[in-house]
Amino acid sequence: MTRIFGLVSICLALSLCFLLAQQGPTRQGGETVARPKTDTAPSEAPAKIPSQYPKKAEPNTSAPTFRSDVTAVSLSVSVLDAKGRFIPNIPSDKFRVLEDNVPQQIKTFEISEAPMTVCLVIEFSNLFQTYWSETWYQTLSAAYGFLGTLKPEDYVAIVAYDLRPEILSDFSSNKQDAAEAMKRLNFPAFSEANLYDALTDTAGRMSEIEGRKSIVLISSGIDTFSKLTLDKTRKSLQNAGVPIYAIGLMQALRQMADAQGGLDSIARLDFLQADNQLRTFAQETGGQSYFPRFYGEFPSIFRSIAEALRGQYALTYQPANLVRDGKFRKIKVELVNPATNEPLRILDEDGKPVKYKILAKNGYTAPRAVE
Repeated sequence: MTRIFGLVSICLALSLCFLLAQQGPTRQGGETVARPKTDTAPSEAPAKIPSQYPKKAEPNTSAPTFRSDVTAVSLSVSVLDAKGRFIPNIPSDKFRVLEDNVPQQIKTFEISEAPMTVCLVIEFSNLFQTYWSETWYQTLSAAYGFLGTLKPEDYVAIVAYDLRPEILSDFSSNKQDAAEAMKRLNFPAFSEANLYDALTDTAGRMSEIEGRKSIVLISSGIDTFSKLTLDKTRKSLQNAGVPIYAIGLMQALRQMADAQGGLDSIARLDFLQADNQLRTFAQETGGQSYFPRFYGEFPSIFRSIAEALRGQYALTYQPANLVRDGKFRKIKVELVNPATNEPLRILDEDGKPVKYKILAKNGYTAPRAVE
């Protein structure tokens, strides 16, 4: 019965789209997702997203910036409990930042809560999302469900991908723009799902946005024909510094198909690799990955993403290693008891220990010496 009501709801939500268009997503000229590509005409100005922070202490979750006399690394750190809820009010002296296993001195520290700047990246391909299939329904349910959790002050852009990424709507706090963009997701066009190209293109465009930003990825995790390799994709995403929150599709379908002998060994390995890729992209960019089997899991996933993005600790440190060698520097953020140098124990209202996890980007690429 719940599924029937869900189908009726999605039909109502998409009724106008069948009247407006009968084809897959198409690119609209002049859209930028905040930054034009290098071959874009100079007259096309990127979308302006106001900073969420004061000028004097403005954290930046993109790759660190380097000047001739200043070297600074900015981190946005989320500390979440086992249910994905943000843990506030942790003092600055409890945080320890390691760069290549060397402790760093934290220069600035603040707790911030601000509107989200999110790009929703949606796989919409004939490979899995054929019209009115279960995966088609699940994809649109997840996308519409996430958009329904946004607050009026949040900025959102929508990108759909198959053979190539298509910008359906640029960053805007006007939710009508997102609603109009979603109406264009009717019938998938190509049977390719080039995940690597879509993610790197979107993260690259977003790398210069000020303040907190993230990508929410709704995808099977399968990549069919991207120009980039997995290794190059991982490096590009790490350097862009945009956290990825990945929602893996088709979990229940795959389990049922596997139980009934509908998946051969190659398909089974492909899907396992797809899940591992989503986990890797999320972990290495400071995000999270989710693999829901039931539609009822979506609301808790959206709450977890919102809490991770809205509540964060903004840290800035000056690296002890100032060598300009162009090498990748690994970052690890820990919570420690400064008196004992042991992992910090966090207790709840009843005095019971709380299991927690720390989300932060895992590194950056040092600048090269100017020749």
